[in-house]
Amino acid sequence: MSVSFRAARREDVPLIVGLLIDDEIGAGREGDPGDEVYVTAFEAIDADPRQELIVAESEGRVVGTMQITYIPGLSRRGGERALVEAVRVGAAMRGQGLGRQMMRLAVERARERGCRMVQLTSDKARADAHRFYTSLGFVDSHVGFKLML
Repeated sequence: MSVSFRAARREDVPLIVGLLIDDEIGAGREGDPGDEVYVTAFEAIDADPRQELIVAESEGRVVGTMQITYIPGLSRRGGERALVEAVRVGAAMRGQGLGRQMMRLAVERARERGCRMVQLTSDKARADAHRFYTSLGFVDSHVGFKLML
């Protein structure tokens, strides 16, 4: 499987949203991939130098995506951290190592920036994802909280 990674472009937005919808949890919270709210969100991400929206391509098709946010902070001796979110691999590509390649890329990008930590959250219902992240060396060290607005 030949895969390349690149920054997402505006024309990728419906494809990325399609990947977000392509699971039980995402299907219940996302909307029409053509909705302008996604383009507006993309433009904000694209304009922010602390954000990377990355797509994985295979044979000219977008088959995966993830977003990396670089967060400055005072804790950990003023160290920046990388937050990896919205990691998705298209159904046809799952189980072929693409997610592992994507996470290696995220960790590599964070190291290149001098980040002290890579962190992520994962829905409690995603037991397979939890095993995957643990296999990459991530530690289930915190409890996360959300307040939906």
